[in-house]
Formats: sequence, C-alpha cells, structure tokens
Amino acid sequence: MSNKLDGLSLDMEQTNLDRLREIFPDCVSEGKLDIDKLLSLCGEYIDNDFEKYKFEWKGKAESLRLAQQRSAGTLRPCPAESVNFDSTGNIYIEGDNLEVLKLLQTAYYRKVKMIYIDPPYNTGNDFVYADDFADPLARYREVTAQTTRSNPETMGRFHTNWLNMMYPRLRLASTLLRDDGVIFISIDDHEVSNLRKLCDEVFGEENFIGQFIWQRAYSPKNDAKYISNSHDYVLMYAKNAQEFQIGRLPRTEEANARYSNPDNDPRGPWKSSDMSVKTYSAANDYPITAPSGRVIEPPAGRCWSLSKNAFFERLADGRILFGSDGDGVPRIKRFLNELKHDGLVPQSILFYKDVGHSQEGAQELTKLIKMGGFDGPKPVRLMKHLITLARTSPDDIILDFFSGSATTAHAVMQLNAEDGGNRQFILVQLPEVTDEKSEAAKAGYANICEIGKERIRRAGAKLQAEQSGQIRLGEDERPLLDTGFKVFKLDSSNLKAWNGTPVAAGEQMELLNRMNAMIDNVKPDRSDMDMVYEIMLKMGCPLTWPAEMVEVNGKPAYAVGEGCMLLICLAEAVTTEDVEAMCEYAPAKMIFAEGCFADDTDLANAHYILRDHEIELKLI
Repeated sequence: MSNKLDGLSLDMEQTNLDRLREIFPDCVSEGKLDIDKLLSLCGEYIDNDFEKYKFEWKGKAESLRLAQQRSAGTLRPCPAESVNFDSTGNIYIEGDNLEVLKLLQTAYYRKVKMIYIDPPYNTGNDFVYADDFADPLARYREVTAQTTRSNPETMGRFHTNWLNMMYPRLRLASTLLRDDGVIFISIDDHEVSNLRKLCDEVFGEENFIGQFIWQRAYSPKNDAKYISNSHDYVLMYAKNAQEFQIGRLPRTEEANARYSNPDNDPRGPWKSSDMSVKTYSAANDYPITAPSGRVIEPPAGRCWSLSKNAFFERLADGRILFGSDGDGVPRIKRFLNELKHDGLVPQSILFYKDVGHSQEGAQELTKLIKMGGFDGPKPVRLMKHLITLARTSPDDIILDFFSGSATTAHAVMQLNAEDGGNRQFILVQLPEVTDEKSEAAKAGYANICEIGKERIRRAGAKLQAEQSGQIRLGEDERPLLDTGFKVFKLDSSNLKAWNGTPVAAGEQMELLNRMNAMIDNVKPDRSDMDMVYEIMLKMGCPLTWPAEMVEVNGKPAYAVGEGCMLLICLAEAVTTEDVEAMCEYAPAKMIFAEGCFADDTDLANAHYILRDHEIELKLI
C-alpha cells in the first residue's frame, strides 16, 4: 500500500549505489556494482599493480563500514533545557557525534556551509570516543551512564585508534557540506600529518585550501622539556574548490598605513605592486618599452598580469610606474580608496593579536560562567575569523560536532549581532562526565554539555542586553537577534525493534508475547513530540521547522513546516471522515501510525482518499 517508516537512519550504502546507477546504469547488474567496468568508464584500467600509494592502517575498512551502518537512534526534543524552542533556528544536540551525523543525513544532506571541529588531540589519555562497531548506541549509553571503560594508558598514543575515530566522522561530515562549503579542523603536532592524509582521502587533495598556523600561546612555558610549543594548526578543505570562494578580511589601520601619496596624486594614497605573475599566459607575454627606451621582458617563467590593451589603458591613466629614472621594471599603482571594499587576502599565520589565544578563550568562558579549568576553549575572535574566511551568507548553517564549551555558538551569535546576519548553528557534544574534583563539577556541571548550554544562554543574554535600544544597523532596521537554541538528546528509536532471537521448541508462548508486544510499535515511554521529530528526521525535514498541534474532528495531529508540508497523526480510532477532514490542510505527505485506524476498512479508504488528493501516505 505504501512505504513504511522504520527506526533507522538513511541507508548510505543503498543511496550511494542508487546515485551511481543513475549516472552509470551499465555498471550495476542484479543490484551489484561492477567496479572494474566503473573504473574503465572513468579511464582507469585494472593493471594488477599492488604497489600504488595508499594510506592504510589497521581497522580502516571496519571504520568505513561503521560510517555506512544505519543508526537505530533518534533525537528526542528537550524544550525544558532550550531557549525559544518554538522560534529559534539554532540546535544543540547531546550525543555521540557519529550516530548524530548519521541521523542528520536525510534532513541536512548538502545543506551545511561551514563545519568547524576541534577533535580530541592524541595525548595518550583515556579515549572516550572508542566506538563499539557492533552496537554504537550501547557504547553511547555506557558513556552517559558514567561507566566509561578506562583504556590502557598507552592506547591513545597509537595513531590507529585516533584515525579509526576520525575517519567515519569525516566521511559523514563531508556529505553534509554544500558544494561551496568548507571545513576547518583544529589539530596539534601529534596528528597533523595523519590528518592531512586522511582529509586528502575524504575530501580530495585537490580541495585542500590551506594549513593555518595559529599562535595559541600568549607566553612561553619555561618548564618545557625541549621546546615551548606555542602554536596549533587549523586545516581548511573545501567540498569543491572550484565552487568555493574564500572570504576577504576587513582592512586594518596597519594595512592602510602602507599607502601614501608622494606625488600628490588627486586620487589619493597609493601603493605599487608587481606587474608580473606566475600563472603563465602567452597572450600576456609581450615586451614593454620603458620611458628610457629600454625594452623590458617579463621575468623568466612569468608573464604580465595585464593584457597588452589593459596595459596601455592603465599607462594612459597614469597607473604604471617605471621607477624614478623611467628605466625600472613596470609596476601598477593601486589606490587605497579603490581597495577599501575589497578586504584583505587571508594569511596562513594567525597571530594572537588578530584572532586571540587560548588564554583569551579561557577568560571568555570564565567571565560568563565564573568557572575556570576547561581544557583549551578556543577564543571567539578565532572562530569569527574562520567564519569570515568561509564567506558565509546571512542564513547559512554552521556545524560543530565536537562543540566543547560552545565557542562556535558564541561566535555565530556575536557575528550576527555585528552584521545583522541570521546564521544558524548546529552543535553536537558527547555528554562527557566532568571530573568530580574539577571546578566544573564543584560548580554543579555534571557533564560538558551542561557547560556548553549554559554558556550559550549567558552569551545570548549578554548580546541581547547590549543590543537593547539599538533598533538600527547602519541605515537599515536591525533584525531580531536569534540567541535561542533547541536541545535534542540522542536515544534509541521511539519505534520498537522486533526481537529476532530464535525461539526454542515448546516456547510458542514467548513468540506470541513478542507478537502482541508489537501491536503498538511505539515505545510506551515516548511522547507524541518524540515521534514527530523522529518522523521529521527520517522524512528529511530540518529540525528547525515548526511543528504545530492542530485538532481535526477532536483528534490531535501535527502540522509540520510552513504551509503544512507534512501532517502527522498518531491518534487512535481514526476514521474515513477524519482523513477527509485532514486533507483540507493540503499537506504534501500524511503520516499515520499503522494501528491508529478504527479498522482495516478505514485504513484502505485512507489510501484511496489520499491518492485522489495527490497526497503521499506513509505509515509507521
């Protein structure tokens, strides 16, 4: 009759196979991919050369399978811990990011503009992100139950464990990025070389944008054994470098001071720049005669940045210099008043005077929460800098799935307050238990998520207070600042799973009990809103879509999305008349619990009624 929703996340393997079948139908036979034929169509022919360069480690294939394995989890809404739950566009998710990334695939596939992550560095300490290949949710429950396994002291030092943690998460993250999207990853010296190789494989080395060196330390450590390490790295990869454009930075007084006007040019201060470039073009390789009469060729292997016609236009406009004696290599005059709106080209070194240092990040958190001791929170200025480089637009989505102290959310809200944007954040954090001896635990924060949520609340309240009474941003009316966030928590699916354990002979009653338990396939401790948001996730609806309860013939239903994209009904004893009345909302899809109909006739009638109204029917 119709497709049934199950309690599992998007089937990545089948989805990928379906996409390949659309492009290369002759490479799929009887549901199987013919890899040799696919390679040959792409100009790659099998040559049995087993000595090709590969980046391999123990567990790589298994961690890839883990990324493709469907999740049996869901995200349960928690309005009580949220701020402006019904109106905000921001999301905070408590849970294992591997499972959460799987659950986000259907609703957020290729919708994220920027990802920033600060994953745990490989220090040799206990590794809380030790995935359980057989049952990821069981491992997550173990963490949240505060019974985390203690790993051997040396376990985290092996690169293998860290790579097996990062690989499936990056694979899933890459599918969420838009074609013009970008990812930033903070890392230190221990794994930076492996992370480069890993990202080259996941994102493609052709999409490597840069490796920033961040001067994170404000002062040297005099007790360092060898060298006082004063920097970390930030790797930057685009989803598609051909589609991505990097953002320019605001001009600084220091940069403007490099311009002067020694010849009193009426166009104002200027600075000269080299007219030759590395990117060679035969059309731009021509001789230039200087005022002294000397014929000047481009330097070896280079050409001029201007075509011949463009050169003579600028020469006539007084924009070409040949030195004080008229015999020098030509240079271009660039005027400050023409460059003010272009911004500055980003540099690969991030000095703390420009983007802050780790001590500044700790001080920002302490001022908000009056609590120190958090391990290495990033400064807001660093995150604002990266968001600028990502060239985000006002309504873009920014994802951080190792959110820690929630600096990313703080930076997004602050940048929105400054430029009137409406960027939205999605934060994911494992609820790691705080050390009972730590300042956080003494202050009443049971886990890292509690710290992150409280930071967002207080940072949002501070920004709102600062904006109070400021109704204009430049010449425009200041838009309302969104400082709210919806809290969701990872849990097992709201739908019961069939127990397929074999039943021994003579235990038919056990089988009967199992069948009776599945008559109502929704778990008894789950609410309607739990089910509504699970359906939204599985149907590809963003978690920020409104879900409003409406009454139809006295029965509750839920209108999802502006204009009612979905109508979800979980009520009991639904009749043919109820279905007819629900059609007045004109949703694209209508979802019912399979056991909610008064009888089989009403279920059959629902199918024909919705077909006639061109509304898709789904059952759970």
